[in-house]
Amino acid sequence: MEKLVASANVVPDASGSVSPPAASSASAISGKASRHLRTESKWRQLAGRVVPPLVVFVLFIAIWEIAIRMSGVKPYLFPKPSDIVQAAAGNWHNLLVSVRTTVAESVLGFALSVILGVAFAIGLAFSKMVERSVYPYAIILQTIPIVAVAPIIVIWCGAGMNAIVVIAFLIAFFPILSNTLIGLNSTEANMKNLFYLYNATKWQTIWKLRIPAALPYIMAGMKISCSLSVVGAIVGEYVAGIGGLQGGLGYAITVASTRLQTAYLFACGLTAAVMGIVFFLLINALSNRLLRSWHDSAINN
Repeated sequence: MEKLVASANVVPDASGSVSPPAASSASAISGKASRHLRTESKWRQLAGRVVPPLVVFVLFIAIWEIAIRMSGVKPYLFPKPSDIVQAAAGNWHNLLVSVRTTVAESVLGFALSVILGVAFAIGLAFSKMVERSVYPYAIILQTIPIVAVAPIIVIWCGAGMNAIVVIAFLIAFFPILSNTLIGLNSTEANMKNLFYLYNATKWQTIWKLRIPAALPYIMAGMKISCSLSVVGAIVGEYVAGIGGLQGGLGYAITVASTRLQTAYLFACGLTAAVMGIVFFLLINALSNRLLRSWHDSAINN
C-alpha cells in the first residue's frame, strides 16, 4: 500500500527519472512570474522614455495656448496651437499631397547620398594618395552655400523633382562620405596586419574587415543625413519647386507666407519637423538592429 501511494506522488520526466508534481508546478509558476517581471520591466523602461518628454510637450503647448490668449496677439502674427490644428484640419488634403511630394524627394535624395557617399568613401580608402587628392574638393563642395548652387542645378537639371532631388542629395552627401571614411580609416591595425599575413587582397580587406568595422560610423552619418535630406528637399522646392496641386512643403510654405496664412505656415513647418524626426527614428531603429549584438552604442540602448 505504501508503494502505491509513493508511486502516485511522482511523475516521470523526459529523461526517465521522476520528480514530484509539486516541484514541477512550482517551476512553472516561477517561470510565469519571471516572464511577468520581464514584461513589467520593459513597460517601465518604455514609460520612463516616453512619459517625461510627453509631459514637457503637453506643458509647452498649454503655456503657449494660454499665453497667446491672455496677450491678445493676432493670429496672423503668432497663432495659437488650436489655430494651427484648425488650419491643418481645414487644409488636410493639400497638406497630405505636399507631405507625399516632399517625402518622395527626401527619400530619393537620401538614398543617393547613402549609395554614392559610401561608394566614394570606399574609393578614397583604397589609397591614401587618392584621399589626399580628392577629399579636399569634397570639403569645398560642402562649404559652398546650397542656395548659391541651386540656380545652377535648376539650369542643368530643369525645374521640378530632378533638381530638388539633386539639391537634397548634395546637402545629405557629405556627412555620409565623411563618417564612412573616418570609420574605414579607424580599423584596428592588428586586424589589418592579420589580413595582410593571410594574403588578403585590398578588396577582401575592405569588404570583410573595414566595412563591418565602419558600420557604426556609417549609421551615424545616416542619422545626420536623413534629416538634412528633408531640409534639402524643402530648400530645393523654394528654388525649383513643383507648383500647383503637386507642390511640396516648400511650395506650400511659400504660398502660405505670401497670403499671411501664418497658422498654416506653422502647420507646414511642424510637419516638416515631424518628417525629420520620423526619418531619424527609422534610421536609429535600423542602427540598433544592425549593431545591438556587438557594438556598445546599441547594446547600452
